[in-house]
Amino acid sequence: MTLRSDLQQIAHWIAPRSAVLDLGCGDGALLAHLRDAKGCHGYGLEIADDNVLAATRLRVNVIQADLESGLRMFADDRFDTVVLSQTLQAVHRTEDILREMARVARQGVVSFPNFGHWRHALSLLAGRMPVTPEIPYQWYDTPNIHLCTLKDFEILAAKCGLRVTDRVVFAGGERVQWLPGLRATLALYRFQTR
Repeated sequence: MTLRSDLQQIAHWIAPRSAVLDLGCGDGALLAHLRDAKGCHGYGLEIADDNVLAATRLRVNVIQADLESGLRMFADDRFDTVVLSQTLQAVHRTEDILREMARVARQGVVSFPNFGHWRHALSLLAGRMPVTPEIPYQWYDTPNIHLCTLKDFEILAAKCGLRVTDRVVFAGGERVQWLPGLRATLALYRFQTR
């Protein structure tokens, strides 16, 4: 199974044989890869029935749960890394989720669609909400409720006491170096929680 470019980067950031919690783990592809390629262990949290079933088929430890309820089921510092991949924009209590991530792990990884991409701005200037491969929904049926830019996330991370250690941004699966705030469609951040 080939991982998406953002999941490949996340996997690169995770140390071998570490304990990982993947919030909104989808079909479990990242956790299965980490288990098979790096000897990692851990859990995925997922709410969608079809994704829970897919993760189970990959023999991933998955718990069907709503992130909005928090991570009370996990003790402080239970994991080495906690991942929130392309889910941040769909949660209601964003600050609470980030603080809970900091509580349960020493390192966190967050990825999200960059609302600062130039096509989004152009769409807004034309009077329409953007619809792109990264944000594929119409305004009236989107699960995305907290869209943000790179700078927005960096400000929130600082407010939550998270120390950003790495940032990688992509457009079309390729890394972006020049004018990342305007050219990147997807952002990945790694942070330390202590």
